[in-house]
Amino acid sequence: MKVIDIINNSNKTVFSFELLPPLKGNDAGKIYRTIEGLLDYNPQYINLTTHRDEVEFKELPDGSIVKRTVRKRPGTVAIAASIQHKFGIPVVPHILCGGFTKSETEHVLIDLNFLGIKNVLALRGDGIKNQHVFKPEVNGHLNAIELVTQIADLNKGKYLEKDLKNNTPLDFSIGVAGYPEKHFEAPNLDLDLLYLKQKVDAGADYIVTQMFFNNQVYYDFVDKCREIGITVPIIPGIKPINLKNQLTVLPKIFSIDLPQELANELAKCKDNQDARKIGTEWAIHQAKDLVANSAPSLHIYTYGISDNVKEIVKAVF
Repeated sequence: MKVIDIINNSNKTVFSFELLPPLKGNDAGKIYRTIEGLLDYNPQYINLTTHRDEVEFKELPDGSIVKRTVRKRPGTVAIAASIQHKFGIPVVPHILCGGFTKSETEHVLIDLNFLGIKNVLALRGDGIKNQHVFKPEVNGHLNAIELVTQIADLNKGKYLEKDLKNNTPLDFSIGVAGYPEKHFEAPNLDLDLLYLKQKVDAGADYIVTQMFFNNQVYYDFVDKCREIGITVPIIPGIKPINLKNQLTVLPKIFSIDLPQELANELAKCKDNQDARKIGTEWAIHQAKDLVANSAPSLHIYTYGISDNVKEIVKAVF
């Protein structure tokens, strides 16, 4: 089932969560156990992240430097299909610009379609580590607007090969990312919202937000989106804090603000266990408020940790 249909056909807030594919060399056991721990709370769909190749430099005994390219989490298409088949829950693989050509993207989408996966989240993704300006692959997409356009074209039967015969339209529900506190590269929120509208106009069905810790930021973001003509569902993304150092790490990595009350409580924590408790309580408070204000869905960033997510959904759903 498509995410947009799940949302449109529900008369209450549903919930989803996001997982990382297994690291190379690992089996799917851990990811299956994470899902099994949340099945009692009826998740409506599961997002699965995708990761580009990473460039590593290694010094050899003779002092020379060698460059190698590795993909630490391969197999997103396969694990997405196995999850959907095993649990009967729609899976939303992330499709990236970074690290992939248009042709590779088309092939991945064809494979997903053959496997019965009807949902994708279209993202630009990160650049190569230490790359100050995002650079696409040769014959790749520069931004998510271009990526959404390609997926929407495939939904119309328009492939990269112009003379292809018997063009069968694909059938994807397309999600995109939104940034309530603006993307870190955007000069201001107004321009960032303009880019978001272009993604929606290109064919996106819904928006999932970056994590935030002040619900008013989300409500203001939704209002601003509606003012410029963005009418698709806007799904709030929340993340329970797990570690004490996330007090400083999260704002730095994701360019977000932590409310002073939350920052004060985390600063008092003696260890990660204390921080985890505070983070879970804060996320429960956020989730209850979002549900009370009719958020279409709650998207929880788990990063493979399910115990606190279980506490949140048990308290809210």
